Amino acid sequence: MKIVYFTHSLSSCWNHGNAHFLRGVLSELIARGHEVKVLEPEGAWSLTNLLKDHGADALKPYRDAYPELSSRTYERPEEGAAQAWGADLVIVHEWNDSELVAAVGRLRARGGRFTRLVHDTHHRAVSAPHEMRAYDLDAYDGVLAFGAALTRVYERRGWANRVFTWHEAADIRRFHPPAQEQDRQGLVWIGNWGDGERSREIVDFLLKPAREAGLPLDIYGVRYPAEAKRTVARFGARYDGWLANAAAADVFAKHLATVHVPRRFYTEVLPGIPTIRVFEALACGIPLVSAPWEDSEHLFRVGDDFLMVRDGAEMTRELLELKNDPALRQSLVRSGLETIRNRHTCAHRVDELMTIVERLRAPVL
Repeated sequence: MKIVYFTHSLSSCWNHGNAHFLRGVLSELIARGHEVKVLEPEGAWSLTNLLKDHGADALKPYRDAYPELSSRTYERPEEGAAQAWGADLVIVHEWNDSELVAAVGRLRARGGRFTRLVHDTHHRAVSAPHEMRAYDLDAYDGVLAFGAALTRVYERRGWANRVFTWHEAADIRRFHPPAQEQDRQGLVWIGNWGDGERSREIVDFLLKPAREAGLPLDIYGVRYPAEAKRTVARFGARYDGWLANAAAADVFAKHLATVHVPRRFYTEVLPGIPTIRVFEALACGIPLVSAPWEDSEHLFRVGDDFLMVRDGAEMTRELLELKNDPALRQSLVRSGLETIRNRHTCAHRVDELMTIVERLRAPVL
């Protein structure tokens, strides 16, 4: 199958978590013999910020880890859309400009026969509905939504039977336990400070409990304003800046445990959607403790695959338990790996994608 994917950026994961999942899925598609073309706009803000902050060398971890992947850039939406001719399947990520979405849709009127899908992996459908209403999706065959809560949003907008829940997952070719265990120390958190969506939660469920449990804490991420960095330092944690996602597995391997702190939109408005870091961390065999969120789709076995807490005091108690109980750590690692490998790999998601495409192509009886 010839597949074209329009992304914001494939080479940059700077504040662009979708790149993690996309790389894994595209790598799996190529391994299965599909012909894959990736297109992205010239001057994508994620890549621009990465190069500004870290230079061209910052792309090396991605290129070393994914030698089979590449992308092409376009300057104008019509120019980009034109490169979809001859494809069997075209997927447009919702972070693309609305003009690109419309230009790809217009190819149908000009004779384009490929299946068209929109891939939505963000909360803008509820946090910025005015932005999403600017997208002309009339010519699209379906929507891939990264959680059931988001699927229901599209169903209410008339997409029943054409919106499909397509969760993110772990690329287990790159995210797996270390071949040789080493001494593990302290906690690690890989995440962006964001736009105030979880500032209080980072203090209550990460910084304060880590200090109270006596566990050193390393923090990686971007978009940490000066006040955030001062807060991190005040609690005795170390801010290490941006981390290439391709290097995350090695960082997880050096630490005793990690913490998940969901953004407020995924606890209050779109419940049930974990970030890809949960999948990646469990795939790497590191114990995880999560701030509260509702696993409404039963993606995991809460309490077995990872620990869920209700408040900061409980987070401190669980971190102390993990610190002092190797058997508990081993049990969580074993269970988490089992769930990922049985249900949440990029290979599983490619199987699901192929099933969705077959369903959309099936003749209506």
